[in-house]
Amino acid sequence: MRKADMDTIMFFDPHPDVLPLFQAFDAILFETFPDVDRRVQKTQITYYNRHVFACISFARVKRKAELPEGYMVITLGLPTPLNSERVAVKTEPYPGRWTHHIVVSRPEELDEELLSWIKDAYVFADAKGRNVRTQRMTPVPAPSESAARK
Repeated sequence: MRKADMDTIMFFDPHPDVLPLFQAFDAILFETFPDVDRRVQKTQITYYNRHVFACISFARVKRKAELPEGYMVITLGLPTPLNSERVAVKTEPYPGRWTHHIVVSRPEELDEELLSWIKDAYVFADAKGRNVRTQRMTPVPAPSESAARK
């Protein structure tokens, strides 16, 4: 696990209980993408290759009563919308770019499904400006019958 630098520690000062969750996330990203860069800013931590592909923040993407204690928001940019209950908010700021906000509060939520979305965001960001058609690296599962009835 990477040692937290002073900027990261200061970023988590208002939310110290979330720092171990962030450190687990950070370790997964640097293990999966050794060439990734990270920038700690005032309101978010960004991960980028050629372009930003993931961000960590404490954005309130749901009503306060709906948010768990000790959470962080992972924001990803993808070429298509994700159809998952895990996505708190998704918007299409411009055609062909979907921004997704995912609330995470437990280490077990840093799972293969989330990692597959992060991989897709990484590829999408890397292809930006190259006139490369991007497609999802991971297949989108078909909705289950029970989900279709909702």
